Amino acid sequence: MAVEISVSRKPTAGSGRAWRGLIAAFVAVAVGCSGVVYAANNSVQGAKKDEGGFDGDAPTAILIEAGSGSVLFEKNADELRAPSSMMTLMTAETVFHAIKQGEVKLTDEYHVSENAWRKGGAPAGGPTMFAAIHSKISVDDLLHGAIIQNGNDACMVLAEGIAGNERIFADMMTKRAREIGLTQSIFANASGLPDPGNKMTVRELAKLARFIVQTYPDFYKLFSEREFTWNKIRQQSRNPLLLSLEGADGLKTGYTKEGGYGMVASAVQNGMRLIVVINGLDDPDDRVSEAKKMLEWGFRNFEARTLFAAQQPVGYAKVFGGESRSVKLASSEPIKVMVQKNGSDKLIARVIYSGPVRAPIEPGQPIGVVRVWRGANVAVEAPVYAAESIARGSTMRRAIDGASELVIGMFRAGPRNSDHGRSSGQKISRARTIHHLRGRRGIRQIHANQGARRTPRRGKGARHHHPRARGVAGGGNHSPCRVVRNGQAARPRRGNAAVCRRARRSRAHGDSAGPE
Repeated sequence: MAVEISVSRKPTAGSGRAWRGLIAAFVAVAVGCSGVVYAANNSVQGAKKDEGGFDGDAPTAILIEAGSGSVLFEKNADELRAPSSMMTLMTAETVFHAIKQGEVKLTDEYHVSENAWRKGGAPAGGPTMFAAIHSKISVDDLLHGAIIQNGNDACMVLAEGIAGNERIFADMMTKRAREIGLTQSIFANASGLPDPGNKMTVRELAKLARFIVQTYPDFYKLFSEREFTWNKIRQQSRNPLLLSLEGADGLKTGYTKEGGYGMVASAVQNGMRLIVVINGLDDPDDRVSEAKKMLEWGFRNFEARTLFAAQQPVGYAKVFGGESRSVKLASSEPIKVMVQKNGSDKLIARVIYSGPVRAPIEPGQPIGVVRVWRGANVAVEAPVYAAESIARGSTMRRAIDGASELVIGMFRAGPRNSDHGRSSGQKISRARTIHHLRGRRGIRQIHANQGARRTPRRGKGARHHHPRARGVAGGGNHSPCRVVRNGQAARPRRGNAAVCRRARRSRAHGDSAGPE
């Protein structure tokens, strides 16, 4: 296993304090004796099909291993879409959590309102548990109807019984989603019926499914039940994978015109659980075949590999004002990632934290996270902690560290643009300074089909400069005669004087500038 470490830091200004920044330690890991190391920005998304990769048809999809959360495949995984009935996983989780907190009991009975019956019951024509209007149903039975039968009426009755109305319950769902780490999901109702306020990504659906599997093992058994009878009407589970794939035991299907056909499915084979989420397909049969193919591909091609054992040093973080200049970082649990059995995966592990870390530091103190990348995708993320104690340093040491951070911050901040001399009606185009990893000195970039090479070293005075940047405001590219570096407009080069004059004449006549 080859390892390469480099450090990059982005300082930011602080009022009356030492300059701080984001420090990233990059640990490039090649799995297997014939592995290949990639620079972060030189990665590609997934392996090609002829290299053992998966070629899926779903517009959005993700496949993860439940134990580690390792991502085996993803496609547009962060695209927000209508989740349809798949979002009732969040409805179920909110109810599970309330039961676990003692706020709700399985024996509690809720009234079936006319609203729930008319919009989600038999008159609506959608999935329903056929709850009778004005009847009372226990939370246990409502969960069966919501999970096994995708009953819209069951979801509405649960929402109204717990929160008073569905809208308030939807707000509870959104709040609960943030508590468990779902940062983009939003909800407007409990059933998944069409509403522009219902949005989720397949990545967050996978995270939610994994959370339910790990947090509520007893409740999770409901997702594997194949039928449920209510009001003398027997209905089969709407998850066809329960009958067609070995080890399949959940979770949900969904469809709306806006979101298309989707599915969240999970299966266990040889002690390994995989979770797949797909959405946006045009045919219900396609979602089943796509989910099944992806799960079978994952079981067939991947195995677990330990990158770092528990308490094994993962990296070091810079310390501010301590007896030591750095602190050792480790994980309390083994950091595992799923890798392809043929050994062709290219992995990069990055330790990311805000630093320098101020002393004193205690063992076990949270410092940051380690993210393991497979190509352009984050395969797994795990927290890292201080593996040793660092006492507070002397006054002289703190003063030296403070001065050092201040000087480094001032040096990297660079001069700002001056707006003098511009007319009030002239639009100002500014460029945000972007740090390009490929441009840093000493970062190796090794490609799959060629030997290692180093990026060309820049001149001494250009180490912290960046390539030409396009304007992020003003709606256009900078003309060739105005090169923007570090937020400052540089003077045109002498050789480009004619180009500059032509560009000014072009702007005067209203022509749009071409690409750089």
